[in-house]
Amino acid sequence: MDLNILIAGATGKTGLHLVQHLIEKGHTPTALVREGSDTSKLPAGTNLRKGDLTNLQADVCDGMDVVVFAAGSGGSTGPEMTDKVDRDGAKRLIDLARETGIKRFVMLSSVGAEQSAPTGDLAHYLKAKHEADEHLKASGLTYAILRPVALTDDPLSKDVILGDDVDKSATAGRADVGYLLAEAATTDRFDGQALTMQSA
Repeated sequence: MDLNILIAGATGKTGLHLVQHLIEKGHTPTALVREGSDTSKLPAGTNLRKGDLTNLQADVCDGMDVVVFAAGSGGSTGPEMTDKVDRDGAKRLIDLARETGIKRFVMLSSVGAEQSAPTGDLAHYLKAKHEADEHLKASGLTYAILRPVALTDDPLSKDVILGDDVDKSATAGRADVGYLLAEAATTDRFDGQALTMQSA
């Protein structure tokens, strides 16, 4: 069945892999893009929907079957933008997905986001991701949460390790992450799970 899939973060490095995999699987990706986004790298067959994660409109999920949150405020922004995008934007999108009757919500999270009180350089980011993940778990939506370790631009291998066997000091290729997000969006393989992930 052809699914209509809304993707926040479609123009990012991981998001571009996700969109390509969805098209190859025969689904219809819709990129949620804010004004001025560079959409030139999105593959043919990608629909566009205007929207800003810091100010989402109530109809943003209309006509969609699945929503994927693969966005991030980026490493160069401060704590305020992290809260606005990674925490509040994600939570608002989850709420709108629930109100619209979305079938499944897939969250790209991060290793370390399972902690409620993270420490270290990424503590603020991980706390924001943790709050978004917990909001999704409590939403009543069918969900899948993927928590990759440090990301690389390595080519697609489809050879991944999930769950308790993951080496948290290892790496995860963005191509592999995109592939797994597409699996999570279009199958029930990861439903109800929050999984740490690395490329083998």
